[in-house]
Amino acid sequence: MNGESVVVFVVDDDPRVREALSDLLSSMGLRVVVFGAARDFLDYEKPDAPACLVLDLELPDISGLELQRELAANGPPIVFITGHGDVRSSVRAMKAGAIEFLSKPFGDEELLRAIEAAVALDRAARQKRSELVELQRHYDLLTPREREVLPFVVSGFLNKQTAAGLGTSEITIGVHRGQIMRKMAARSLAELVRMADKFGVAKPE
Repeated sequence: MNGESVVVFVVDDDPRVREALSDLLSSMGLRVVVFGAARDFLDYEKPDAPACLVLDLELPDISGLELQRELAANGPPIVFITGHGDVRSSVRAMKAGAIEFLSKPFGDEELLRAIEAAVALDRAARQKRSELVELQRHYDLLTPREREVLPFVVSGFLNKQTAAGLGTSEITIGVHRGQIMRKMAARSLAELVRMADKFGVAKPE
């Protein structure tokens, strides 16, 4: 893990646990932000960086599972820690996307492995979101007509077939095709197809 660019959030109502985890993770070069309650974490302005959440199951305001549900797809990957765990809670947490469910006391290496997996997952998700934002920026440059032509191009239709389908000339489709490649910054048809797949471009009917 690149400690300089990673943030580990710790939410636990036990100050001794918060201090111990903060010391451990800080010694690994990680930036650590600790909270004693879920609402404090929710109110905190999160930095734009890869992150994970080390979350206690039992909290004074709302439970860890409730916080997990509230964060849904918008929060960082979660590593649960608990001194009162049970199989049912563990199953619920993992089904809802938790990376790990650790019962106290747990080993340092066990926790660090779980955090590393969570951060790697968050990095990948952030990269995917960044790529989609960039694709959207390029897609917004296309004219309405070029957006109509795009599905035909990435589906392998010839210019002649596309022209027939859209009721225009083959020459016009050739021009649109060139503009699409330029505006999408695609170096090849194969790259344009991959872009369209990531962006969810619908196939022509």
